[in-house]
Order: sequence, then C-alpha cells, then structure tokens
Amino acid sequence: MPTRHHSTIDQLIIGADHALRTLFGRPQTTERPNPAATQRETDLSETQRRHIARLMRINHTGEVCAQALYQGQALTAKLPDTRKRMERSAQEENDHLAWCASRLEDLDDRQSLLNPLWYAGSFAIGAAAGLAGDKWSLGFVVETERQVEDHLDEHLEQIPLEDGKTRAILEQMKADEIHHARVAQAAGGAELPQPLRTVMRLASRVMTRTVYWV
Repeated sequence: MPTRHHSTIDQLIIGADHALRTLFGRPQTTERPNPAATQRETDLSETQRRHIARLMRINHTGEVCAQALYQGQALTAKLPDTRKRMERSAQEENDHLAWCASRLEDLDDRQSLLNPLWYAGSFAIGAAAGLAGDKWSLGFVVETERQVEDHLDEHLEQIPLEDGKTRAILEQMKADEIHHARVAQAAGGAELPQPLRTVMRLASRVMTRTVYWV
C-alpha cells in the first residue's frame, strides 16, 4: 500500500487532534499492558498516598510535555525517517501517559491544572529543535530522555518498596526512556552544548516543583 504524504494543513489538523487527545481524551497507545496490573494494591497512609499521587502527577505532566515535544519535532523534522522515529516514540510515550493517568485515578488524585500550558510550551520547544536540524532534534531527544531517567530514579527512591504498582510503572517508563535515548543517539543525535543542558534541567525543575502543587 503506498504511503500517504500529508500536507502541512493535514499535519496541523492531526497535531491538533493529538493535542486534544493528550490533554482531554484517550491517547492512542501501543496497547501494551499496564505494568501495574500484575501488582497488588497496598495500604498506604494518607501522607504516603498524597505524596505518591503528587509524584505521579509530575510524571503525568512530564509525559504530556513529551508528547508535545515529539509532535513539535515531527512537524518540523527534515527527513522522513526522523519523523517516523519521533512518531513511534510518541506513541510509546502515550503508554506512559495512560499508565500515569490510571495510577492517579487509583490514588484518587487529579492531573495538573496547567497541562495545556506545559503542552503549548513544549510543542514550541520541540518545533524549534526540529527547525535547528535533525541531528540537533535527535540530540535534544537524547538529553531529554537522560534527564527523565535521572528524574525517575529520584522518584523511585521516594516510593515505598511495598507500593509495587507505582514502582512497576516507573521502572518500565525508565527502561523505555533509556531505549528512546539509545535509538535517537544511534540515528545521529548530536551532543547538546552544556549551557543548553543546564537550561533544560532548570526548566524541568520549575515544572516539577509547580506541578507538585498545581
């Protein structure tokens, strides 16, 4: 079957649909099973439940940002192969989005009220990275995934060992992030300058501290 080539208008409409699904609907996933499904629920104190829920809210917003970054990069990617890699990684990240949303429901908590703002900002950053060239766009993916891996490690240290459901989700997310970074690096991702990596970490810190409460 021949591959359909979407016009710029088509891509914008598809992107708008993707944004609405990410923020308000049911995102398209790979249909992988939720890692938490095989784990039993454990009794948590109210303080533990509240803290874990806020950490998962951060992770959920992080996945909203990941969707926006990948969509922005895919829109402005120069090479079809790069665009396909971005779209595939975005779909796998949608699994994370669904898993985090499900765990938030289990913990009787809500998503961040600022998700539309985070999506818009991340989409703009992703599009700018794509315009800079595919090697820099892929390099941005590598650095983003590395920082997310560090961030997940920090959360895993704070999650009680007995909370197998949350830990199973975060551990699978971490494995996927490592894989995405390796794929992007193998595809020709360039190492980002240190000042830019520092700015990315500072921006991530602002997001996580804000989303913990809002």
